[in-house]
Amino acid sequence: MPNTTHMRIPSNRVRDIERYILTELQGLYPEGELRMFVRLLFEGFLGWGTAQFLLHRDDTVNQSDLLKFHWAVEDLKQYRPIQHIIGHTDFCNCRIAVSPDVLIPRPETEEIVTAAANLLRQKEPTAATGNYLDLCTGSGCIAIALAKIFPEARVYAVDLSAEALTLARKNAERNHVEVTFSQADLLGRELSLPCPAFDLIISNPPYIRDCERSGMESNVLDYEPALALFVPDDDPLKFYRAIGHYAQRHLTDNGLLILEINEHLGPETCQLLQALGFETQLLQDFRGKDRSIKATLQL
Repeated sequence: MPNTTHMRIPSNRVRDIERYILTELQGLYPEGELRMFVRLLFEGFLGWGTAQFLLHRDDTVNQSDLLKFHWAVEDLKQYRPIQHIIGHTDFCNCRIAVSPDVLIPRPETEEIVTAAANLLRQKEPTAATGNYLDLCTGSGCIAIALAKIFPEARVYAVDLSAEALTLARKNAERNHVEVTFSQADLLGRELSLPCPAFDLIISNPPYIRDCERSGMESNVLDYEPALALFVPDDDPLKFYRAIGHYAQRHLTDNGLLILEINEHLGPETCQLLQALGFETQLLQDFRGKDRSIKATLQL
């Protein structure tokens, strides 16, 4: 059972802070996740890596930092995401700031960036200097990672949310990459972008059906934007239809379409894209679940 009895951090010594975190949150999270929280909090609040944390367990922190750990524990009791508490997450060797206005980047999304990068490297050399488009960019993590991997490419990114785009622009600046961001409704009229054709169109659009809400954790439902998560049960592939129609007109002859998908709707998503003239391939994530689709236009 969770330990709900409030306790004060017994001292400002590092090992006592660690014990406080583990004790207060016992039963609320798996043991391994709790120890990860400890390391992330010390890295986020004090800038300590693993080695520094292990070597300085008898050191003390100041009162201001001690309060940060106390309030972090209180937030974690309410299942606030650890990434919101420390203000960022790491994604494809990029430091990405996050907030309740954007989805927290997941390892599964890192996999689609890696897949896209590998496929681009296998193509002709000009692919690494081409034009890439990230639709439903959110925090900008996909576009920024691609811009960092392929610094000579021209990367564009689109989102409906002005708040998300403000954060995405800051993330691009902090990671020292250039991305052209635009605000547009993917489901509205034709996108107007400064580039007519793309060697890669990539997206992690909303794909969770409303009927799947009941199986989701509160740290997602209560703290991440519904706009970026959910689609109606009666039209769960509406974003893929819009992306497919756009890609029909704006992919180069040898261009790639890479999409993160709902693991339960892989065959249906492939069928939709095939009806639009694409050859498709389902790709599995590290858990063995259908997680993305690689698509190319049939020539």
